[in-house]
Amino acid sequence: MPARPVDGAEPLSALPAGPTRQAGTQRSGIYEISKVLTAPARLEITLANVVNVLSSFLQIRCGAIVVLDAEGQPEIAATGDIPPSSQSAARGVIPKAVIDHIATTGMPLIVKDVSKSELFQAEPQPPWSSGTVPISFIGVPVKADNKILGTISIDRVRNDAAPFPADEDVRFLTMVANLVSRTIRLHRFLNLEGRRPIGEQERPEKPIIAQRGAPGRHPPVKIDGIIGDSPALQQVVETVSVVARTNSTVLLRGESGTGKEFFAQAIHELSPRKNKPFVKLNCAALPEGVLESELFGHEKGAFTGAIAQRAGRFELANGGTLLLDEIGEISPAFQAKLLRVLQEGELERVGGTKTLAVDVRLICATNKNLEMAVANAEFRADLYYRISVVPIVLPPLRERPGDIPRLANALLDRFNKENQRELTFSSSAIEVMSQCYFPGNVRELENCVRRTATLARSSSIVSSDFACKNSQCLSSLLWKTDGSPGGITVDGHARSNVMPTSSPRSGGSIGASDEVSSVKACDPHGSGCPAMESRLTQRDRLIEAMEKAGWVQAKAARILGLTPRQVGYALRQHRIEVKKL
Repeated sequence: MPARPVDGAEPLSALPAGPTRQAGTQRSGIYEISKVLTAPARLEITLANVVNVLSSFLQIRCGAIVVLDAEGQPEIAATGDIPPSSQSAARGVIPKAVIDHIATTGMPLIVKDVSKSELFQAEPQPPWSSGTVPISFIGVPVKADNKILGTISIDRVRNDAAPFPADEDVRFLTMVANLVSRTIRLHRFLNLEGRRPIGEQERPEKPIIAQRGAPGRHPPVKIDGIIGDSPALQQVVETVSVVARTNSTVLLRGESGTGKEFFAQAIHELSPRKNKPFVKLNCAALPEGVLESELFGHEKGAFTGAIAQRAGRFELANGGTLLLDEIGEISPAFQAKLLRVLQEGELERVGGTKTLAVDVRLICATNKNLEMAVANAEFRADLYYRISVVPIVLPPLRERPGDIPRLANALLDRFNKENQRELTFSSSAIEVMSQCYFPGNVRELENCVRRTATLARSSSIVSSDFACKNSQCLSSLLWKTDGSPGGITVDGHARSNVMPTSSPRSGGSIGASDEVSSVKACDPHGSGCPAMESRLTQRDRLIEAMEKAGWVQAKAARILGLTPRQVGYALRQHRIEVKKL
């Protein structure tokens, strides 16, 4: 980048070439400056710290960063010490003529001897003067989008015996100026938004995430109808609260009974479309011909029984939100029709020729392995990418057992209001439910609560009131066929810690398996029944899989649905010593 010559200054090409600076040193300098610029602090303190870092990587006598206001006047001047922010102090760091020259030309300025430059003689007692010792000066503009925000400059005692490495210094200062410009713009944006600038919060020496309480987490969000405070659920709630503010298509994935419809409703209620309609349709409940009419509507006489024109769900949801539940069950032929509507935002009613424009925020839900369906040509890949813009996997109830007591009490309160009763759970009853596996998730928990409350013989429900304590629990029937219990079909590609469907003792949350093994019916009261299986830790499941595999990691990996490398890492993580047989 050529520098404009001025009085006593020389262009870059006229300066003697010196030894090139090590690229690693420049990278280290940029890295250290980046850390300073991203640290929470007031702008003037941040800039002063940048100058301090510059002195560690460049041979300089002193350095300065000057920030200009909207009128081009010095607003902040940062040196190696905590800088003043007044305009008068800013002018004392670098002569105003020098700042104006760099800001006007937008080019670097290099002066081999400031005592011979008229730009540096404007003030009677310049602070950069050092008597008879010659001082060299280098300054570059700080600019963003072709707008000058300030200057960065350094000076050093001139040594005629050593070459003057101006080219390298200008390149390095230009890179620093680019980073500084982004920080200045960020602080000004925060001021315009009315927010407190970074570093002016209480205890600014702590990182921002530490002030929030949890690393990388948003403040807790409460959604009506969503009960629980487990980390797995709160992560989903936080994601929902962020996604709701946009119009992006959301794909809710999870096992049957995890509350996909509740979360879809929550996304709508938290979105700008909350005052518009929320329309839902179960795609698996209707045959293809009826489904097309339900979604797109039909004209009078379009088919037998169409005695009047009817608007479809897309039209009814215009301006609002449409939930398509069980989206994975629609036929390939209908997938092509749905894809056109999603891409173009236009449709025609069945039997009609008029094109209708619709503005709908789409939310889809499924418990089907869509990735496997795409691989098997059962689901269109282009439709998959259209609906899976923001996939959200809802955690099964077994991954948040701490929420079971709150959920059970909320469900019991609803039962009491509906039936004018005043039942309560004893501690033993809560303990029974907390240990249950609930393959049907919240829906099965509600079934259990209602059945137990209906048959309860006193106002306090105890452990003996539960069907599983009387060998009458039918949950084990969900495990006796090769079908996936409770719709556990979200594969490991979508969620790495979904319980394999073969048995709760064969994998757990360590990994997910795409293979489904048949499971025989079991005694619900027995210790081996999934419905009453105590929740094993990852370490326990890993040890059990290794024992079944004869402590061969490759075999254990197949049991857990993982790779041998993942199993080896898990063994080291849990400090499990491999036995030699």
